Amino acid sequence: MPGATVSVVIAAYNAMPYLTQCITSVAEQSIGRERLEVIVVDDGSTDGTPEELKRLEGVYPDLLRVFRQENSGGPSAPRNLGLDHATGTFVFFLDADDRLGPEALERMVRMAEENGTDVVLGKMVGVGGRGAPTSMFRRNQPRTDVFSSRVYWTLNPMKLFRRELLERHHLRFPTDLAIGEDQLFVGAAYLHASGISVVADYDCLYWVQREDDGNITVRLKGTQRRLQFLPRMVDLITDLVPPGPGRDHLAHRHLTVEVQQLLAGHLVHEPRETQLKTLDRLAEVIEPLWHEGMNDQLSAMARLRLHLVRHRMLDEVLELVAFEARLARSKAATPVLVDNGRALARYPFLRDPDRAIPDLCYDVTDRLGVRHHVRRAAMDDGVLHLAGHGYLHRVETRDVTTELVLRERGSGTEYRLPVTHTPTPGLGADEDEGTYEYGLAGFEATVDIATAAGGEPLADGLWDISLAIGAQGLSKEVRIGSKRAADVSGDAATRVLATGEGLRAVTLYTTKPYGNFTLELGELKHEVRPLIRVDEDIRRADGHPAGLRVSGRLGLAGHPADAFVLVLEDGTGTTVHHTVREIAADGSFHVTVPVDALPAGVWTGELRLGPWTVPLPALPPDLAPVKWRRRALPWYARPLPGTTDRFALKVARTDLVKGLANRLR
Repeated sequence: MPGATVSVVIAAYNAMPYLTQCITSVAEQSIGRERLEVIVVDDGSTDGTPEELKRLEGVYPDLLRVFRQENSGGPSAPRNLGLDHATGTFVFFLDADDRLGPEALERMVRMAEENGTDVVLGKMVGVGGRGAPTSMFRRNQPRTDVFSSRVYWTLNPMKLFRRELLERHHLRFPTDLAIGEDQLFVGAAYLHASGISVVADYDCLYWVQREDDGNITVRLKGTQRRLQFLPRMVDLITDLVPPGPGRDHLAHRHLTVEVQQLLAGHLVHEPRETQLKTLDRLAEVIEPLWHEGMNDQLSAMARLRLHLVRHRMLDEVLELVAFEARLARSKAATPVLVDNGRALARYPFLRDPDRAIPDLCYDVTDRLGVRHHVRRAAMDDGVLHLAGHGYLHRVETRDVTTELVLRERGSGTEYRLPVTHTPTPGLGADEDEGTYEYGLAGFEATVDIATAAGGEPLADGLWDISLAIGAQGLSKEVRIGSKRAADVSGDAATRVLATGEGLRAVTLYTTKPYGNFTLELGELKHEVRPLIRVDEDIRRADGHPAGLRVSGRLGLAGHPADAFVLVLEDGTGTTVHHTVREIAADGSFHVTVPVDALPAGVWTGELRLGPWTVPLPALPPDLAPVKWRRRALPWYARPLPGTTDRFALKVARTDLVKGLANRLR
């Protein structure tokens, strides 16, 4: 109603039985009916749509506004009529086949209001076998634009638009197009919008495949309708976007999605005379968008397809479409030809002298998949042992040149270490229908921290670990660790090593969220001191009447023998050391301090592992004194009175005169 937050515009044509659920899903929105108006335009329906709309007007008299008109032949006119009557701050176009998630409008409006954006995309979910776009819904995007995201890959109008944007730029759906009208409307809105948001963490729109295949994009076949809107999309892009990466980003969609769909879904079903005319027209249409500088962004298949279109090679286009169809049904990837350090997909007409198609149209070198698996990653003193396998997908393991790569994250310093190539019989049998074998993909490698830097010790830093997987003159690098055996831990494991320069902290861990191995030297992310913990309850030692028991936990994966000690000092330079030797598998430890061996004085204490120290906690004030005799004279040890912030143990000989006086009182 007037002053509504959202006007939901529904174009309805023969929409039963879907219409009821569609309108109900809007009426039950969590945003509240008082913030909504629903405008339904019946575009001359001949089924039960008019009667159902009349019934729903009675159910929702304060929400629903219904307009009726003669059939216009498409969704543009009814959507425009609905938009003309909309009063909301925002407009959402909803097809009568589809429905909203209960919180969809509330979440999208909040996203627009909090970020000041003009268009909001809500996550779409396909229903009944209908495929929904996904690439732009990987994560929430509070504020983005059409050039730095994938939003342009969905050009349907089921989105939230700020109505002021539409009115300011006089945006309406073209009524002279049977299909593609939504692309022109949404594309212009994207390009004029002051910010676009994406709600990806909630299913906002359920995109329904009608059982009668009544969705308009399903019903309307043929290339000619597509060749009516595609040139206008090209004009829209070239008019509003200057040449450069931004234009290329938008062109990519049309040069791949639109061209492939037109050829495979429509051109192949038409008479040859129409096919020839279509191909000639399509070559003219795409000419302003495609230039050689875009080739790196396009797949080899797309480059080949566009080359055939540009050169009006109809028979080759038809053969390529048939090849793609077979490829889609196959479970095996296309073989490659490896030549002079490049991998060329064996698509039709590769190096056919009669066609003379450039190798560039087949080059998949940069898109070769890399497979790896780590079955061992273990530190032994100062040496990291790694083992597993790695290979280039579709490239058999001949002339293998795989290396281990250490690269320091901050400086980029890099060292390449040799690996031992090991046999992997049967590897590859479980993919691509066993087409490819990778019999020498295994590797074993060692990283000796003392010599890995060209014979010198590795410097402190974060050393990311990769494999440079090489075979047949090809090489690709991949971080390793994300694929590993179940018994290979990715948890951080910190060790303290003895080196010629003293003790050194080393941590092997996996990164988040990708789970790749990094070797950390120094304490850039993982500190040693928090891994040394001492319990508060220092107490008398069992079985040792003159001993104090100190316990705790050492969270290190390893340290030099005898390096972990408990140190007591009396303030005069005298120190006593007790090596912590009783350390359990879970890191728990205890050490007994025989206080009857301490000279007189006030003793403070700490746990020490090289330069890392942890002070002992204060002794319990109610700890009973320890008493013993030394050379027949009585001695004692007890907490220093009044000391609660630190460990302080007073050791002294008992004053017999004072003790006797206390007894006589």
